[in-house]
Amino acid sequence: MRTLPVAAILFTALSLCADRAQAAPWCAHLNTGLNACSFYSYQRCMAALSGNGGVCSPNQFETPYLTGRVARRGYQRAY
Repeated sequence: MRTLPVAAILFTALSLCADRAQAAPWCAHLNTGLNACSFYSYQRCMAALSGNGGVCSPNQFETPYLTGRVARRGYQRAY
């Protein structure tokens, strides 16, 4: 009988802590060939490259934020 409350508390604790991991939206590509995809703003990415050389680009592996809106065509099909 004791295992049910313990299991419920454990399930609740794990459910609250189970956030989805998201990749940082910006990657710094250094001239040395290294890539660092850990920047959450373009300004921080550029600051990390300051003096090192390289470019900042959007992370290709980041899952885009869902807006909840359905994409629609901007035109009507003529049948």
